Amino acid sequence: MRVTDVRGASVARLLPWTGTGGKPCYVVGDGTGYVSRKADEVEEIQLDMAYELLGHADGLLTEPGVTAPEIHFLARRLTESLEQVQRIAESRGSRLEAALARPEPEPQPASASPSEPQLPPLPQLNSDTSP
Repeated sequence: MRVTDVRGASVARLLPWTGTGGKPCYVVGDGTGYVSRKADEVEEIQLDMAYELLGHADGLLTEPGVTAPEIHFLARRLTESLEQVQRIAESRGSRLEAALARPEPEPQPASASPSEPQLPPLPQLNSDTSP
């Protein structure tokens, strides 16, 4: 589910955690509020844990004598981590899509800028006269 504005651009961020019954959670805002900052922190932790888990998996799978319960436990943790990373990718992709969908403001010619005062032209100096 994607919440959109009238132009179809996404205005809600998918959060890196779920609500009751595994339902997705969203926050609406400009990305600078408390919930957005906490979501950034949680995403960073989840990505760090995914990298650590990959390193652990690489080491475990090269060891001789690994038991079936160890492999099963590793597979469950990898599945959880992949779900988290997938949610992060979906959230970031939606935000990128929304940012790219926003129309860029048209540049105004320098002479048409109402906020800048127009200065009178400088007087021409006559090189034939001396001061």
